[in-house]
Amino acid sequence: MDFTQTYFQIFQLDRTFQVDQEILTQRFHELQLSVHPDKFVTSTDQEKRLAVQWSTQINIAFDTLKNPLLRAIYLLSLKDIKLEANPNLSAAFLMSQVELRETLEDIEEQGESGLDKLDQFKKEIKSSMRSVESEFDKIYNAENSEVEATQLVYQLQFTNKLLIAANQVEEKLLDY
Repeated sequence: MDFTQTYFQIFQLDRTFQVDQEILTQRFHELQLSVHPDKFVTSTDQEKRLAVQWSTQINIAFDTLKNPLLRAIYLLSLKDIKLEANPNLSAAFLMSQVELRETLEDIEEQGESGLDKLDQFKKEIKSSMRSVESEFDKIYNAENSEVEATQLVYQLQFTNKLLIAANQVEEKLLDY
């Protein structure tokens, strides 16, 4: 149990944005089995505590690497890049976000009759997210790309929040 390892090292993965989710999940299960409480029944209290701490670290690493936004933020943190609470984003991007929020509000006002439009809206948002993720993947390891990579993560954050809002509208319209 080496608590100084990166999340990528824990799962024996390359430090890249693209992560094979099947391999990640398989290694997660293998690691969790290795620290299962049943394996430490006769161990000392300290060994049991270490196993719990390692299990927690494995869970956090898994949750981070399986989520593209969290993975991108983590990759930036490995380069000592901290995200700002109020980032400077282009006016064009911010205006597009305002327009998308207005579109979502219009869809919500349509009630159940807007569900088809909402479905299409969510598909477009997901497509936009995949596009930004792809762009992040391309530039993350490039020299002097920290500013651009950080901007892409901010865009992912905004788009992710928009998708969450769209899911909430869907739940409201379907009375979940």
